[in-house]
Amino acid sequence: MTITSDSVVSLHYTVSSQDGTQLDSSEGKQPLTVLLGRRFLIEGLEDALEGKSTGDKFEVAVEPEKAYGPRVDELVQQVPKDMFDGMDVEVGMSFRATTEQGEQSVMIIDVADDHVVVDGNHPLAGVPLNFEVEVVEVREPTAEELDHGHAHGPGSGHDH
Repeated sequence: MTITSDSVVSLHYTVSSQDGTQLDSSEGKQPLTVLLGRRFLIEGLEDALEGKSTGDKFEVAVEPEKAYGPRVDELVQQVPKDMFDGMDVEVGMSFRATTEQGEQSVMIIDVADDHVVVDGNHPLAGVPLNFEVEVVEVREPTAEELDHGHAHGPGSGHDH
């Protein structure tokens, strides 16, 4: 079966930055299982999967625009430390922040005596990514999967 939008795809992957630093991998784990076309994968990887079949192995380079987007300098902001009153904040901590655009994840990138610098960019924003992929299985989705908008079963994170 050839992969199209709405295919359920199980795959093994390794993703690295351009300098070869491994960022994530399914190696030694169950394959990742997703319902394509529902934005569970970054756009560049979904595009590369279309037309592939069970057993295919390939590599794809994905530019930031089709991954986690470009870095946006305006998403790095200095906020008063008293906004975190009673908390022992440290660099690397993540929080959900309420913004004019709704809920957003932010990471603390600097802590000073009177302020904290938060970054609302995804940690991989602006980073070109390289994927090594093996397509383990391709199948039609069940009616329930289409109704729920996600794959079910091992490796999907949705075993209901």
